[in-house]
Amino acid sequence: MEQRYATSPEHVPGMDTDELRRRYLVQDLFVTDQANAVYTHHDRIVLFGAKPVTTSVALPTFPEIRSEYFFEHREAGIVNVGGAGSVSVDGTVYDLSHGSCLYIGSGAVEVSFTSADAEAEGGPARFYGVSAPAHTSYPTTLVEAGTGDIRELGDALTSNRRTLNRYIHEGGVQSCQVVMGVTTLHPGSMWNTMPAHTHDRRTEAYLYFDLPEDARIIHLMGVPSETRHLVVANEEATIAPSWSVHSGVGSASYSFVFAMAGENKSFDDMDGFAIAEMR
Repeated sequence: MEQRYATSPEHVPGMDTDELRRRYLVQDLFVTDQANAVYTHHDRIVLFGAKPVTTSVALPTFPEIRSEYFFEHREAGIVNVGGAGSVSVDGTVYDLSHGSCLYIGSGAVEVSFTSADAEAEGGPARFYGVSAPAHTSYPTTLVEAGTGDIRELGDALTSNRRTLNRYIHEGGVQSCQVVMGVTTLHPGSMWNTMPAHTHDRRTEAYLYFDLPEDARIIHLMGVPSETRHLVVANEEATIAPSWSVHSGVGSASYSFVFAMAGENKSFDDMDGFAIAEMR
């Protein structure tokens, strides 16, 4: 598990491109027959990925979280961004199609990931998880792709028509603090989360997926008055501390998993900025 320590807005102006990417871009989560993870000290979130190809992949107990097992005092939301697969939670198997979400509550001991058919058209399953500390246990719950709370946002005229599907949130699957869902850009729309905003009470992470291999996202980050950017490829994640905007434009249509954890679970608790205020 890689550890990344917390940063403040004052650090950003002195960072070059390589340092920005080291601190806020998460690559190589999906490695064949492995589970990889990054621990950010911003709200103590763990981002992890598992790509089972020739065998099932168990979620290990990373020594950095000082637990007997991963979910001893943690919870997680998991989205399958690859081909069909399944997640086994203490012997109960949950089948996840592309884009489906599984919430796992604290107390789960044995968790493993399996692809239905790694040679099928969608390839092996690729499970992306975001975990946060949990003070109580909520039931493990599966939400099929497209069956969450759906919001239609944006407009084709502003190139940001998108469907937002909330899975884990106040009015949906219950959690201690994780909020998670999937946003899909409509054909011809490229901008996400514009107008941009920050969450002064939560850290947010995006995982971009369903992006063509030769396409990229220009992801905006930093304080609104002094933004920076990251060039992001398919199935790479970005970390947005509470003080950072998180918005982007792609060279092709795409989807992304959004996940938050922190002070509250109120989806609409955000501090918005008009694009004319940004620099």
